[in-house]
Amino acid sequence: MQQSQEPIVDVKQLGKIVALADGGTLTILHDISFAVAAAETVAIVGASGSGKSTLLGLLAGLDIASQGDVLIRGRALSGLSEDGRAQLRGAMIGFVFQSFQLLPALTALENVMLPLELAGRPRAREVAVACLGRVGLAERLTHYPKHLSGGEQQRVALARAFATQPALLLADEPTGNLDGDTGHQIIELMFELNREAGTTMILVTHDEALAARCGRIIRLSAGRVVIS
Repeated sequence: MQQSQEPIVDVKQLGKIVALADGGTLTILHDISFAVAAAETVAIVGASGSGKSTLLGLLAGLDIASQGDVLIRGRALSGLSEDGRAQLRGAMIGFVFQSFQLLPALTALENVMLPLELAGRPRAREVAVACLGRVGLAERLTHYPKHLSGGEQQRVALARAFATQPALLLADEPTGNLDGDTGHQIIELMFELNREAGTTMILVTHDEALAARCGRIIRLSAGRVVIS
């Protein structure tokens, strides 16, 4: 059967305006439009304050656009409730954050099991164990985040992100809190996992070398796309 050519992410004239304390407004994103095909790797780059993380939050449905829309596999985020967006994230999107975002009261294994359990996936423990083994942490299953190095914590985050076999991976400065060597190892692992899973990946980064690893670069300047 022929696969659909519909993009997995379709951003249409997206804008974000926030209110200021003095009664004025600030436009963070202006008329952003682009589409991302299945299995594509895309880097969003730009100077600090250019709107990169705001854009990623809108793609994830963690924030609401002031104008325009984001379609994920043809589903408009503007048409979904907060619960609906959360369900879509659980079913389709994996996340990797600069600050890892592991739950400190849970072990590495429990952190990876959590999204599987929330999504009602079978064999959550078995899948989580396999994912942690894949990222080199088979001996760290019962360790809490505070007992793991930064690189190990990000490996747990990668295992958690890929455990649900998401169609889309969103990564926000995934090496921002790591030293150069550790960051390089994490990036190599992230791209390996992405290739193995055939996941669509969109990552925000200030690292031009990392951006160059992606198939396409979208560059933001003052909230506008300057190259896409």
